[in-house]
Amino acid sequence: MKLQAAAVLSFAAAASAKWTNNLNYRSPSEHHPFMGIAIHKVVRRTNYATPFNASQLNFTHGVASGDPYEDSVILWTRCSPVYDDDKSNITVTGTVPLYSHEHNEYVSVSAAPVCVNWQVSTSPNMTTPVSQGTAYTSSDIDYTIKVEATKLQPFTQYYYRFGVCNSTNYSPVGRTKTAPGPNDDTAAVSLAIYSCSNYNFGFFNAFGNAARKNSVDYVLHLGDFIYEYAEGAYGWGWSLGRIPQPNAEIRTLYDYRKRHATYRADLDSILSFQSFAWIPVWDDHEVGDNTYRDGMADQNNTEDSFIQYDIEYGGEYVSFDQRKMNAVRAYFEWMPIRQVEMDDNLRIWRSFSIGTLFDLIMLDTRQYDRSITDLYWNTDYIHQISNDAGRSMMGSRQENWFYNQLSASQERGATWRLIGSQTVFSRQNESIVYGNQDPLDYDAWDGYQANRNRTFQHLYQNNITNNIVMSGDSHMSWVSDLIWLDEHPYDENTGAGSVGVEFAGSAVSSPCPYGQNITQVSANNASNWLVHANKELQWQDVYYRGYYELTISKTQVNARFYGIPSIVQRLPYEVSLANFTVMAGANALQRPVAGGIVASGALKNGTTRMMNMTNNTLTGQYIVTDLQSFGYNQGPNGTRTNGTSGQPQQSSASGPGVPAPTTTS
Repeated sequence: MKLQAAAVLSFAAAASAKWTNNLNYRSPSEHHPFMGIAIHKVVRRTNYATPFNASQLNFTHGVASGDPYEDSVILWTRCSPVYDDDKSNITVTGTVPLYSHEHNEYVSVSAAPVCVNWQVSTSPNMTTPVSQGTAYTSSDIDYTIKVEATKLQPFTQYYYRFGVCNSTNYSPVGRTKTAPGPNDDTAAVSLAIYSCSNYNFGFFNAFGNAARKNSVDYVLHLGDFIYEYAEGAYGWGWSLGRIPQPNAEIRTLYDYRKRHATYRADLDSILSFQSFAWIPVWDDHEVGDNTYRDGMADQNNTEDSFIQYDIEYGGEYVSFDQRKMNAVRAYFEWMPIRQVEMDDNLRIWRSFSIGTLFDLIMLDTRQYDRSITDLYWNTDYIHQISNDAGRSMMGSRQENWFYNQLSASQERGATWRLIGSQTVFSRQNESIVYGNQDPLDYDAWDGYQANRNRTFQHLYQNNITNNIVMSGDSHMSWVSDLIWLDEHPYDENTGAGSVGVEFAGSAVSSPCPYGQNITQVSANNASNWLVHANKELQWQDVYYRGYYELTISKTQVNARFYGIPSIVQRLPYEVSLANFTVMAGANALQRPVAGGIVASGALKNGTTRMMNMTNNTLTGQYIVTDLQSFGYNQGPNGTRTNGTSGQPQQSSASGPGVPAPTTTS
């Protein structure tokens, strides 16, 4: 008996070190356990003599990787005895930790350890691991596991998997890639850029297409990976079998965990995370609509807002600050990202040096320290103060870091600077829908013009060139020269005077702001108006949901925009909308822009020719289709209002010709 007890104690001592290998125990605030989880308490309550049996555990949401460095990458999975998420999210007062299990109405605390091994190999059959380790998880972090695989080689493709300790219960095999070393001369790197994936409105076909084509090295998501709404508040998903869980406005930690789990269960979401290293940031809807430092459109920190509850508004006795903390914790648990500063639990802004090709600067223009934004009822006021020097999209600390990153990138000799911004950076005169009184998008950079001017000033005064801004949020596509209007001369026909280019992408599935059921002809007319109303805007597309890819080399950046013909079915099809080139040193789009022709939207000094060629990303074959037989239409209460006469309708989750991603190894 004494020998058995000694063995258990010895095992516990060895195992306790494995808890810290799981990075999710250290987020979002490693040195302040009352802000989250005290690991020593988790270790102390664990009964190592009664671990879970391997047959009780499942890898519920596949695998993922992200935030690649030259010698390491983040690996993620969830290994759980239950599919549901942990509900231990009650808000308490006093000096008790904010997240407590000591309430009967919530899932019981896990006392048995969940032990998982992980391996990294250069071979998909996982022979000869080059990096490996062991980590533990528990109900405290929703049974998620996030580890850093180290001692890897630069710009190298790897395969990885997780396995329940002492068993043959393995996760699917994932694929990832490290970044080039900062001084490596890499020929080219390709990125897929996404934003705004709304579960209710349709399938995440865009995620799967880049994976099926195997066309990029890494995936960037610029935010709004999840939405906070209940069914019917913003989109109807019941006719598609896509009602987000829980079916309520999300506010608690359990709510945010469950919503991430819902989105990560989309088959193309699983496929993309399994195929590429992701580099994501949040926008507003990872917390709520039009968030800023102290609130959001539908809730603030007043007593009235605290007690209010309906399908969309109010806190239901959860303060905005608590709600934001819940959202942040769930995001770090579920996304394969690094926390670059453990004592700043809101910091997600970070940078990556991708060889001598480019520096990638990922901003947080929403949650960190953003001044008050357009909350719908205060639009006139935000318009009046939009050029106030005290307003910032990101707060003083991040803003100064941003400018220092731009200068350091130029000084180290990186050819390009790629800037990830949640909202559109360039001016957006949308008086066609907003009217002449408040014609701009004051929730984007147009509402923070002094901040944008400070950015332009830093670029122009320091001669920082070859800048590419990538943005999302608007649910439309915009391609513009980067120009400080009214301060520097600009020739819209040649691009002279510009200091770079902005590529702003459409949504994965979130609806067109001019109407989900808009026709392509009407959408193109709106795009034509926008192109002529904005001097620097060279191409705009209202109609298509989709994404774009960038290929970056020493001599040029090539951008390829893709439209998804339908999101109300799971299909592997996409339409090539427009291609753009930026030559190194030109600081503007190459003329003629897009070669003078695009397949949708409106092109300044060019032609729009709607085509019927569709790429089947599953086979690589281009086929002739009647694109009007697809569409995005959802009628009242989610009913489908258009058919798919040109193609078979989807009756199951996989759809015609689209296999589900591997879920077992």
